[in-house]
Amino acid sequence: MSANSKLTVAVHALAWVGLYQSRGHDVATSEQIAESANTNPVVIRRLLGQLRSAGLVHARRGAGAGWMMSRDLADITVLDVYDAIESGPLFDMHRAEPNQGCVVGAGIQPALSNVYSRLDQTLRSELARTTVADVLRDTLSAS
Repeated sequence: MSANSKLTVAVHALAWVGLYQSRGHDVATSEQIAESANTNPVVIRRLLGQLRSAGLVHARRGAGAGWMMSRDLADITVLDVYDAIESGPLFDMHRAEPNQGCVVGAGIQPALSNVYSRLDQTLRSELARTTVADVLRDTLSAS
């Protein structure tokens, strides 16, 4: 299984747009953001579309088209970004119901549901502690 990098790219995009705007620029294009993230602009547009639906960014169409922050980076937690782009639980059960006639099959889902619920609560709590402004500050300190 491969790790999902959507959250990383989405936070990267928001941090980049926020920094770009703080330096006096009006709008950022998906091509500019994609160059920083070293990905395809289509990937950026898809993520920014989800972030727009969550009210984190908005787009200007027509001449001078591009993306702008809807909220200050200090008012956006990584949990806000996660909720905007991720649908569904972090971990899930088998697609097929396990054999209920087996002692492990009958008890595995309730046992793991408890573990997964605690993991989800911990993840959400940790993501809520960090803003995109925090990430940008740490990013600029590291480079």
